[in-house]
Amino acid sequence: MKVSNRLTLYIVIGLVAGIIIGSILSPMSGEGWVQWIDQYIFNVVGQLFLSMIFMMVVPVVFISIVLGVVGVGDPKTLGSLGIKTLAFYLATTAIAISIAIIIALVLQPGEGQSELLASSEVEEYRETELEGETGEAINQTFDQTIINIIPTNVIEAMGTANMLQIIAFAIFIGIALIAVKDKVPGLIRLFEEANEVVMWIVLAIMKYFAAIGAFGLVATAFVQAGFGAIQQLGMYFVCVLLALFIHFLFVYGGAIRFLAKRSFIWFIKGFAPAMGVAFSTSSSSAVLPISMETAQKNLGVRKGISSFVQPLGATINMDGTAIMQGVATVFIAQLSGVDLTIMQMITVVIIAVVASIGTAGVPGVGLVMLAMVLTAVGLDPAAIGIIIGIDRLLDMTRTAVNITGDAAISVVLNEQMTRKEEKAETQA
Repeated sequence: MKVSNRLTLYIVIGLVAGIIIGSILSPMSGEGWVQWIDQYIFNVVGQLFLSMIFMMVVPVVFISIVLGVVGVGDPKTLGSLGIKTLAFYLATTAIAISIAIIIALVLQPGEGQSELLASSEVEEYRETELEGETGEAINQTFDQTIINIIPTNVIEAMGTANMLQIIAFAIFIGIALIAVKDKVPGLIRLFEEANEVVMWIVLAIMKYFAAIGAFGLVATAFVQAGFGAIQQLGMYFVCVLLALFIHFLFVYGGAIRFLAKRSFIWFIKGFAPAMGVAFSTSSSSAVLPISMETAQKNLGVRKGISSFVQPLGATINMDGTAIMQGVATVFIAQLSGVDLTIMQMITVVIIAVVASIGTAGVPGVGLVMLAMVLTAVGLDPAAIGIIIGIDRLLDMTRTAVNITGDAAISVVLNEQMTRKEEKAETQA
């Protein structure tokens, strides 16, 4: 079962319909009948679809990474692939936030809007989020996160969908299967057969529910946020979208064109179904089964690379989120009348890159990471409350950018490995 162009068209139609209908109903969101439609139709349809694909995330990630490690075969090759993947991810994240800071400094979205700091949203965010679970997540140090990569309870890790711990355990299982490969051919075959089953379920969910699910998720997002919130924060909104577009086009486009030596148009056409689902779900983890299958079937990425690179990227590679953090930091600094120094801007880049690994797996990770960045440069993290109203809309776009980066790196590494193998065959 392959992700078809017709399915892509259906998803796009669902997204567009959701945006239009949600925007039409948004000005009437206080009406009882609109709230009923939003809660019992849009939300139910969207959440059912979201639950179905979340249901498949843990089995897909675990089985795929085990098979990916077994497929690589040589632990040295696996180590080389891991180092390259991590280097690419850290580099693109640093580039992303640098682009965001430059655009925000040039366009100055926060100039002349200091009154926003006195809004009720700021105090509400201070009282609710910063004193709750998000605050506890911010206090988790980087060394604690590194230690927590190794699960002490595998069942608990799977039950809480702790992706870093699941990935670590799957890598250990994969390496062990390589070591005793001749003794356990039946177990390896069992993993391969299980992979066929879970991927069939994923593609069946896509085929029958993706379009209507995307419609419901986007419709409820626009009913609740709409374009009203964008008007007051219009320049901030524009800065984030512009930075996302530049990063998408030039960084990912450049990587596909010059490193993978493939057409970026070919890449976009092939990966469009996953991007559409990412836009509607706002979750890199939720769309992971779909993005992996799309990369493998439509872009020709071998399973051994896709199964390792994309799950890791969904956990630690957050270029779109880094862009939001860069723009938001400069925006809040301008609201506060603070001129960030060169060292403070460098600090923002470093903290955001490190935090992309350090806070992986935390719910609401984008805002958690932003609070860490703001605290590091002496700005009030409660100011995040100003942008909460439109964050859901921007989150959809940056999630699509996040998973596109994972797929782009997968294509680059796949092409590099293919060329290396062809060169070795020629020399032999």
